[in-house]
Amino acid sequence: MHATVGDRLVVHGAVVGEHDKCGEIIEVRGAGGEPPFMVLFEDGHRALVFPGPDAIIIQGKGRP
Repeated sequence: MHATVGDRLVVHGAVVGEHDKCGEIIEVRGAGGEPPFMVLFEDGHRALVFPGPDAIIIQGKGRP
């Protein structure tokens, strides 16, 4: 999984009724765009994230 600053991270809910967690990648700490990512979530908290198989990256504006 590769990302750049400005991409969106979506972590799908793991159980029925749990909402997806969405946020903007504000820092990429791994080499070559790999995790971990510092993410600013929509609810305002920041977290260092090592995304699992339940996560997807949505490319930010201006990326091919």
